[in-house]
Amino acid sequence: MPRVAVLDDYQNVARNMADWGSLPPDVSIDFFQDHLSAEDDVARRLEPYEIVVAMRERTPFQRTLFSRLPNLNLLVTTGMRNASIDMVAAAEHGVTVCGTDGLPYPTAELTWALILALARKVPTEDAATRAGQWQVTMGEGLQGKTLGVI
Repeated sequence: MPRVAVLDDYQNVARNMADWGSLPPDVSIDFFQDHLSAEDDVARRLEPYEIVVAMRERTPFQRTLFSRLPNLNLLVTTGMRNASIDMVAAAEHGVTVCGTDGLPYPTAELTWALILALARKVPTEDAATRAGQWQVTMGEGLQGKTLGVI
């Protein structure tokens, strides 16, 4: 029976973010919310798995780790790039690495959120409120301004 490990799901969202039911019925999936930073711990946990889904870039997959995971055949990363994966070592160990499609809109949404937060001085006002102060700055209005995200 093939085994899948989903790593670093600290927000406990992976179970609902993909159609796991489309996998063959004999596939066993384990979701791990905790993060293991020591390579020895990661190797022990992942040794029995053929497939690993690496959410985010929290768990590095370097040459030394690949050499300790003889059962690993497929490493899936969320997004199309993951700087914490040694692609050369993966290929040398016969591990296929692939990624999920990225969504185009979160970057633009977060850009607008940062623009608005800076214009309205949200970080400064948040810090002041936490320190017991109130309205220590004047935010910049956006009326009449031209903004764009490319």
